Amino acid sequence: MKLIKKLRSIYGNIPLKFSIWLYFLGFTILVFVLLWLFQILFLEKFYSQSKLKDVEKAASEIVTSYNTDSSAEFSSKLAKIASANDLCIEVSDRFGRSLYTKEYSVGCIIHGRENSTYYYHARIAENNNKPIWLKVKNPRNNFSTVLYGSVLGPEDNPNGYLLINTTLVPVGSTVTIIKRQLMIITIILLVFAFFISLYMSRRIARPIDSITEAAESLAKGNFDTEFHGRGYLEVKKLAETLTYAEKELSRVDMMQRDLIANVSHDLRTPLTMLKAYAEMIRDLSGDNPVKRNEHLEIIINETDRLSLMVNDILDLSKLESGRQQLSPSEFRIREKLGEIIGRFKGISEKMGYNIHFAPDEEKLVCCDVVKIEQVIYNLINNAVNYTGEDKQVYVRQINRPDGVVIEVQDTGDGIEEEKIKLIFDKYYRSENHKREVVGTGLGLSIVKAVLKLHNYDYGVRSKLGEGSVFWFRISAEDVKDI
Repeated sequence: MKLIKKLRSIYGNIPLKFSIWLYFLGFTILVFVLLWLFQILFLEKFYSQSKLKDVEKAASEIVTSYNTDSSAEFSSKLAKIASANDLCIEVSDRFGRSLYTKEYSVGCIIHGRENSTYYYHARIAENNNKPIWLKVKNPRNNFSTVLYGSVLGPEDNPNGYLLINTTLVPVGSTVTIIKRQLMIITIILLVFAFFISLYMSRRIARPIDSITEAAESLAKGNFDTEFHGRGYLEVKKLAETLTYAEKELSRVDMMQRDLIANVSHDLRTPLTMLKAYAEMIRDLSGDNPVKRNEHLEIIINETDRLSLMVNDILDLSKLESGRQQLSPSEFRIREKLGEIIGRFKGISEKMGYNIHFAPDEEKLVCCDVVKIEQVIYNLINNAVNYTGEDKQVYVRQINRPDGVVIEVQDTGDGIEEEKIKLIFDKYYRSENHKREVVGTGLGLSIVKAVLKLHNYDYGVRSKLGEGSVFWFRISAEDVKDI
């Protein structure tokens, strides 16, 4: 096991181009090893087996023709088979008298000596009239010869005998010629394989090496890196994927910088005010109850704002990381909308905002009441921050077959069409952004995260100069009639 692990660790450090070259060269060597084995070592065995199969097939065809064809047709068929397969064939009757003889072999041993036909007939009889195979020396040329013998007709009462022989021509000289040819071909092709595999390995590895270098540059924070994937579909797809990842990383990096800048700005303001008013209490208004209480009230408000911002950041972090779990419960949606709108009564009276509520029939919904309440509150707060000079905000409940739709509309300047898709990003601020009356700048990001966690549809409709409508839909499966 240690040896295997060591080999794996070594193999894991081998460059790709060397691995490709090694595989290609190894495959070439394997091909030639197989050629040498089958063409040199096993050639004679394959040749012998092939001749035996030819004899066996010829015997089957002769028996079939003997039983079905006429005498003339049988003789013609016998000549064709003998000629096509280089065979010596003899058909005799049950008394050993020759009926047909066809000699197309290099040497025929059936008539090689006196009474040889009777000798082979006797050998067949000794084998209970079963087919026999004999390997003998041909007296004419001293070559090894295979002889096949069988009866014609029923084994217990044969009509005649079939004898076939074929010479096994020595393949030694052929093997020598093939060996020389293979030697030359092997040397030439191994040289070609060496250089071709070296070229191909470098060609295949070059775009991957280029992408690797670009990826290392990207890992160091260079988001202007270009990924080129020329030559192969897989490499091209890899380059496209890395290019997409680069754009996303660049976008995330920019958002992270913006987030840090915005959070730093929003934290600095209340902290500065806390410090300033604390110093004023210490130096100026410590003995003046009215001024002191006024300054303390400002410190408390800024502390609340700071606490709200920290809580929003923590909530958003939990939602986006997937660690926030939903706690569904049933509640009345129209009643909940009226309750949330009531919380803005102080702002309405103090700053002149009018929040209009258009309810529909009461519905019982099942979702995380705390999270949905936070969504509605943030949408109304966003509308208050961005509505027009008339300070009008409209909240609507619309019951539909596919669920309950909640819409919050302002009368502000609206959002450019190409920037609508960015409006739910953290700390995104449009050109017509103004300072929040209440909130931290993370409200719409929290809305997006909560609705995605519920798997609810949401969106925004907006036209420049006509305001915006933010909406979300509680799915029909979470809605019940009362």
